This record gives sequence, C-alpha cells and structure tokens, in this order.
Amino acid sequence: MEVSRAVLVGAALVVAVVVGPLLARIAVRLASREDATRPTTARVVAMTALLAALLVGSVHLLGPRPATAALAWAAGAAVVLGAVDFLSHRLPDRVTYPAAVVCAAAFLVDAVLLGTWTALLRSLLAAGVSFAVGAGAAAVSPDGFGFGDVKLLGLLGLVLGWFGWGVLLTGVFLGLVAGALVSLLLLATRRAGWRTAIPFGPPLLTGAVLTLALGAVSLT
Repeated sequence: MEVSRAVLVGAALVVAVVVGPLLARIAVRLASREDATRPTTARVVAMTALLAALLVGSVHLLGPRPATAALAWAAGAAVVLGAVDFLSHRLPDRVTYPAAVVCAAAFLVDAVLLGTWTALLRSLLAAGVSFAVGAGAAAVSPDGFGFGDVKLLGLLGLVLGWFGWGVLLTGVFLGLVAGALVSLLLLATRRAGWRTAIPFGPPLLTGAVLTLALGAVSLT
C-alpha cells in the first residue's frame, strides 16, 4: 500500500471514530424530530463501524484525489439517510441536498486538477436522468416510491454516474433487487402486508455500495 494511501486509511478510521457517534445522534434526532432523543450504544457502534468501512473503502477505491472527498461525504450521508429511512421512512432534505452539493463540488475540483471533465459531465447528466426516472416512478406509484426516494436516486446518479453508466445501472439494479428481497422476507415472516410501505432508501444505498465494493468501476 502506498504511504499516502496508508495515511488516508488511518485518517479515515480516526474520522469514523470521531464522527460516527455524531452521525448516530443526528440520525435518531432526524427520525424522531426530538432533540432530547439519544441513540443506543449498539446503534452508535454499528453506525461508526459502517462509516469506517465506507470511508476506508473510498480511500482504497480512489486514493488521494479530490473525488475521494465526494465518496467520503456520500458515505456519511448514506449512513444517516439509511438509518433515518429505516426508523421513520423519511429521507430528509437537510442531508440529501448538502451531500449533492459537496459531491458535485468535489468532482468539479477533481476535473479542474486532474482533467476528469468527461466523468464530471456524465455525473451531472446521470443525476438528472436518475432524478427524472425516479420522479416518473413516484408519479406512477406515489405510495411505493416517495419523493425522498426520488432525490436519493438523483444523488446516487451523481455519485455512481461519475464512474460510468454501467456502474449506475448496476447499482440501481442491485438496489431494486435488495428491496424486492427485503419485501419478500417481510411478507414471508408476516412482518408486513402487501399494502405496507417499505423504505427504499436502505436497499438503494446497499446496491450502490455493493456495486463499488465489487469493483464494477471504470475510472475516466
């Protein structure tokens, strides 16, 4: 492992230990809308460990470059969004919007410094296409696909689209498959009915993470 990459991995672990508990508190407060609510120790440990894995994965994937900051911020946003959606079936704009802005800015800096303009333009286009497709799905089935899911799909389009159209399609496909499997499991265990609303945020985020973790990327 390169020295710079090793230093980044160490920094990622430190950031996860410091920021993980904060993100756990933010997630619980956003889900409950009560400032006095505190996360359980188990939730803090789980979210911190997940953040650490995502941050280290971001460093391993891209190394020391501006685009890594986009993945790192998206990782933190994913941890919070997944937890909030799981707890309250909500994907708060105060997490999604800043993540989109930071990711776009980091990709822009990457393009200026490293010349990845094609990846940047593809990322922005993919975000628009993903948002439009999600909006169409929400219009057809508003009870099954909320507008929070639409905005999350736009964010995932921005991040995955930077790596390539194939990566984006794979990530969304795996997310839909994960969502379908979760729905079937809940139905089989009678923990949900056919009309029960299933949060799509965690499956979509899982699909994106799996796609990047499996190495389905082609850097431009």
